[in-house]
This record gives sequence, C-alpha cells and structure tokens, in this order.
Amino acid sequence: MARPSELQATPAVPDALLGEIADYVHGYRIADGASIAAARLCLFDTLACALEALDHPECTRLLGPLVPGTVVPDGAHLPGTAFVLDPAKATFDLGAMIRWLDYNDACNGMLTMHPSDGLAGVLMLGDHLSRRAAASGRTSPTMTDVLDAAVRVYEIQGALCTANDWRAHGMDQGMLVQAAVAPVLVKLLGGTREQVFAAASHAFVESTLSAIRHAPNIGSRKNWACARASEGAVRIALMVMAGEEGHPWILSAPELGFHAARFGGTPLRFEAPLGESVIGRCMFKLLPAGMHGQTAGECAFLLHPQVAQRLEAVERVELRCHRSLARIMDKPGVLRNAADRDHCVQYIVALGLMHGRLGPSDYSDAFAADPRIDALRAKMVLAEEPRYTEGFFDPARRTSANSVQVFFRDGASTARIEREYPLGHPRRRAEAVPALRAKFEHALRRVPDAARDRLLGWYDAPASIDALPVHQFIDGLAVAG
Repeated sequence: MARPSELQATPAVPDALLGEIADYVHGYRIADGASIAAARLCLFDTLACALEALDHPECTRLLGPLVPGTVVPDGAHLPGTAFVLDPAKATFDLGAMIRWLDYNDACNGMLTMHPSDGLAGVLMLGDHLSRRAAASGRTSPTMTDVLDAAVRVYEIQGALCTANDWRAHGMDQGMLVQAAVAPVLVKLLGGTREQVFAAASHAFVESTLSAIRHAPNIGSRKNWACARASEGAVRIALMVMAGEEGHPWILSAPELGFHAARFGGTPLRFEAPLGESVIGRCMFKLLPAGMHGQTAGECAFLLHPQVAQRLEAVERVELRCHRSLARIMDKPGVLRNAADRDHCVQYIVALGLMHGRLGPSDYSDAFAADPRIDALRAKMVLAEEPRYTEGFFDPARRTSANSVQVFFRDGASTARIEREYPLGHPRRRAEAVPALRAKFEHALRRVPDAARDRLLGWYDAPASIDALPVHQFIDGLAVAG
C-alpha cells in the first residue's frame, strides 16, 4: 500500500492517453470524404432506431421534462415528439430512444459497444446551440459539425473497446460513451485543447457495472445506461466550459487512480493512433437483437420454411457460435423480461424458425407466452466453434459467425446453415443498403407526410444535409404536440 506522501505526490507528466484524446479531438482534421459519408449513414440509421422506440411505453414513460410544464428557452427539440428540453435531459431521452430496442449499430473488439449511443449528446447539444445562435443572429453550427463530431465519437469509443478488456473488470459501456462524447462536445462548444483534456479526464471518475446486462440483474436499465452516460457527458462539457478543472492524473495515480483502483493495475491503451477507422467498420443491425446473434437469426430465417410446420417433430437444434456470443447470449431457462429476451440467442433462433422474422414487439411478455417458444429453446444445444472465435477477434476480419442445424425425430435433418458476417457488416454493405433504407422509411410512419418525404429526400441525397443548421435538420423530425 502506498504511503500518504506517495498518494499526494504530483507526477511529472499528465496521463498520456488523455493527451492522445485531447490532441485528436482538438487538432485532428477529418480528411476522408468516405468517413463523412459513413457518418451520414450512421446518423440516419440511428434516428430510425430512435423513432421506432416511440412505440414502446416502457421507453416513452422516461421522456419529457423532469418538472412537467418546464419551459426552456432555445431548448433542444426531441425528435419524434413535441418535447422541448434542456440539452442534458434531451440527450438522455434521445439516448434512451436510440438504444431501447438494441437496434443501433455496433463495433466489435475486446468489448462490443454501440458507438451511436454518443450521437444523442452531439445532436441535442448541437440543436440547442444552433437555436441559441439563430435567436441572437449568430452563425449556427451545421450538420457538417455534427458529422465531424460523429466520426470522432465513434473513433474514441471504438479505440477504447478494441484494445482493453472492460468486461474482465465487470465494467459497462457507459464510461466509453462519456470518454468519447464529453471531449467532443467541448470542441463543439469552442473549447481549448486544455478544456478538451479536462472533459476527457472527468469521464474516468465514475465507472458503471456490466451486471445490469446479465442475470440476475438484467432489466431495462441496460436500455438507458448509455443514455445516462451521454447526459453526463453534456453536463461535464458545460461545466468544463464554465471553468471546472480536470484531473490530469486520474488514470495513473497510485492506488486510487483508475488503473490501480478499477482496472487491475493494467494501463489503458490504444492499439493505433486515433484517426477515422471506426466509423467505416461499424456494423448495422437489421434485427432488433444483440449484435452477436444477428447471423444466428439470419440462419434461422433461412431454415424457417423447412421447420415451421414440423416444430413438434424437432429433436434438437444445434447452434455453433463464437466465444463472445456464448458468454453474453447463451441463456437457457427462464427469461425475465424483454431486455433478457433480446440478448438470448435461443429465443432469437426459436422465433426465426417459427415465424421467419423478428420484430421489436416480439420480446413482449404477451408474445413470449407462446409455449412453443420455450419448448423449442429447450431443444437447443450450443457449442463454441473455434474458427468463429478466431474470426471474431481477428482485426482484419471482425466476423460474427454462427450456424444453425435442425434435427428431427425421424432421423432427418436440415443442412447446417452458416453465416460468417451479419447483413450489416461492411463486407455486405451493398447487400444491406436497401434494407437500411427500408428500416429508415418504416420508422418514419409516425411523422407527417411532408416531413417523411423531406427526410427520405435527404436520405437519398445525404450530402444535401451538410450545410443545414442543426436546428433545421432536427425540425424535420418534429411531431406536433
């Protein structure tokens, strides 16, 4: 144990990783047009996920001002609603909507995370700043600023999850969201490099437990945990801009710093310099389910015509998977709620075999009461396939492979159906583009016709949004109260 004098000693050099984040956020210039194009696609997909969540009362009950009737001058307008909120609460609400159905994009590494969680803070603070600037006759931030920020938010989160084993220390994704969003928002606010550094340091003070994503504690908090982190990032950014100082040695301080107290003494690291690599390799979801189970669901859909009319004759279903799926989504036995079901590969495969589809409402208690689902789940046998695990952790491939094969009591069986890459993977992007547009169009069913037509026009000509002030873009998503 360190002596008090050692704990109080000031190291010579501030934490290098915080410096890397600050240099990247403050000084790096986005140079690749492909990165901005990818950010536009991520933006539209994220908004589709958020709008779909508005059909779910468990989500909508969390939305709106903390004090009913609160009026916020130049407040942020929450997409798909009539709410006008302070930017922090608006960020929480939009963040909860984005993540509620587990439908938003993902990035694999030592930890799989959802980089679009961070777009809530960028959009809602950007909207507030844009409205405030317009009201005072100043130039508003534009969607170009949002897209630039999106690339940086994705990059920092992806770099942190790629090289560091957060799950081994029981830590959730919220810290990664805060570490990416808070410094990027300081840049959006016009902060200095020192202020960006300070915001990054604050993100590592609080850690969150991944226990909320696993039995026996799984519940709806997993749907809003990263929304809370995004909300915290907005507060951190605003406090730093008001003069709050940072913690330059929050990572490396002996005994009480993050590395020693929360990460087993292992220093956090980046595998490569921060740039633009993550935004282009994120994977979109075409099924509202855990990322690791996307290919398993697709395999089940393909087998549906052969199995749906023979459910009573099924003897067993063999699932082969990679190690990360086995650790996160292998859930035999009782499933407690929707949050449990959308991360159960057996549930996803059962519905795929039975119905040939999977939708956001298929995790409800009423839908899950169908006794055939659990009967089919009970016949499933799951085993790790080493080559799938190898491909999952290979940085050059980042597969998410699964296979499904069904055996019947009469000795017959289906073929073993395997999918190496999910439909939303960059290697299948051309195949996914029509499905992504359909996903966005479906989510627009709740907005007025004129707004829907305008939004689809922007989707089909995405560069047309770049010069728009942020508030004008957000107004395109408005729904009257």
